[in-house]
Amino acid sequence: MANNTLINHFFGQSGELEHEDRFDLTRKSRNRRLREIESILARHHVLRGFTPVEFRQMLEELGPSFVKIGQTLSTRSEILPKAYCDELKKLQTDSNPLSFELVREALEAIYGDKLDETFVSIDPEPLGSASLAQVHKAVLANGDVVAIKVQRPGVKATMAQDIDIMRIMAKRATRALPKDMQMLDFSDVVEEMWRTFLEETDFEVEAENLRLFREYNKDVAFIDCPKVYPELCSEYCLVMEYVDGIPIYDRAQLVAAGYDLEEIGTKMLDNYATQILDHGFFHADPHPGNIIVRNNKITYIDLGVMGRLTPAERAGFGTIVAAVGAQDPGRLKDALLSFAVQKDNAVIDHSRMLADLDLLLASYASCDVADLDMGQLLADVMNITRMCQVTLPTSITNISRGIVTIEGTVAGFIENSNIAKIISDHIKRTSDPFEITRDFVMDAVADLRKASDGAMQAASYSGEALRMLTRGQLKVNMEMLGAEAPLLGASRIMNRLAMAVIIAGLFIGSSIIAPYGGDFDIFGVPFVSFFGFLGAFVLSVWVVIDIWRHH
Repeated sequence: MANNTLINHFFGQSGELEHEDRFDLTRKSRNRRLREIESILARHHVLRGFTPVEFRQMLEELGPSFVKIGQTLSTRSEILPKAYCDELKKLQTDSNPLSFELVREALEAIYGDKLDETFVSIDPEPLGSASLAQVHKAVLANGDVVAIKVQRPGVKATMAQDIDIMRIMAKRATRALPKDMQMLDFSDVVEEMWRTFLEETDFEVEAENLRLFREYNKDVAFIDCPKVYPELCSEYCLVMEYVDGIPIYDRAQLVAAGYDLEEIGTKMLDNYATQILDHGFFHADPHPGNIIVRNNKITYIDLGVMGRLTPAERAGFGTIVAAVGAQDPGRLKDALLSFAVQKDNAVIDHSRMLADLDLLLASYASCDVADLDMGQLLADVMNITRMCQVTLPTSITNISRGIVTIEGTVAGFIENSNIAKIISDHIKRTSDPFEITRDFVMDAVADLRKASDGAMQAASYSGEALRMLTRGQLKVNMEMLGAEAPLLGASRIMNRLAMAVIIAGLFIGSSIIAPYGGDFDIFGVPFVSFFGFLGAFVLSVWVVIDIWRHH
């Protein structure tokens, strides 16, 4: 009974769902999954607290969606104690492996009779087993050694169900909270999770990501990713070059192999700035389980989630960073408005937005660029824009998440530097002084032309207005802003006074004609007087209730 009550409280009796046919997103399946989640939480006594090991085990039992959350939390030592972060790091690579029989069945469903022709051998022991997929080493018919990434059977449907549950909960939370108290648009967050899910669970998309990433970084000596075999890839299977190296999280092994940790961290962050500002194609989930080091190269082995920026968005993000560095709230406001995908100019409080940004920059003014928390800064900026009815593109969410994740990944590599300083240095280094001067002159000329056009129009309008004024043809309409509330209150008062007069008239009139009533009466009161008194009573009650409702 408790389960049904909770389900109905959050989800109601009905609701339109997307992708019902493909992922079985029905009310029945949703309720079944919710009961399963409640059962796991109860089994782990979640209300009594849990140890780091119990927390990790609970997330593993809850499924891949929650494992992803745990992977993100493992890099956020400011949120969880170190013991929990250390335990959650196991989620980045360790997961209960599938039996090879299940893996082979999945491969046979994909390749059919051509499986043994395509792969000469497949190692039964997995190279790695994660929440979404399992990787096995194999040899192709041409002798190439590859890694086969096979999606876990049923994992896509489970993740779709979890996100669908979150979607409905987000809608409920959005409706329950007043709009001005919503620091976060829950529906937007869940929809971003849905888009990420669709991309991450389609291995053909990841195959194309690997190809593009390799092309963009072909001239970078210290960045690499596996070669992909697109002709062998499908939605549920990815075939790529086998890469053997040292995991980025194993700092002791990196030091023993002669690598300089600070150099690795600096190069990673510098290349990440290049991915964002120059390529507009960046890794949106650079957690330690996705990165290894081999042959003096930082190698991204999982490119399931990538962020993309248009040229205008790249320029806009650079302007945002430059405005923060210059402590210029006006420039930051203009950059955000130009960067926005949706803005309601009719409701934007520009003065409030400027004041909030001014306070935000003042709070970071005492920080050196090297101490600036870029992820937190972007989160604060998004909160301000959201409260001011300005919607930023989802790409800024990807940037914020990626920056927070990569800073957590290299936290033990670099002591006195971070992504904010590296992005700022990157912008300065890649900026051409001639182009800066040319852009400044062109902007000045454009502003001067706009100013002169405005001055000429103002002179023209003022001359026409003066001619109409001298001829008595000018009429002025005035609007008193903010007068609606007082007028509404006065109107309500007048209505009550009018109703009081009517009540008094009914009462007095009924009293006057009472002695002269006819033979027909009700409870001893003449017929007409009775209904007069009744009307006066009903209207009196209405007036009292109206006064009480409006205080």
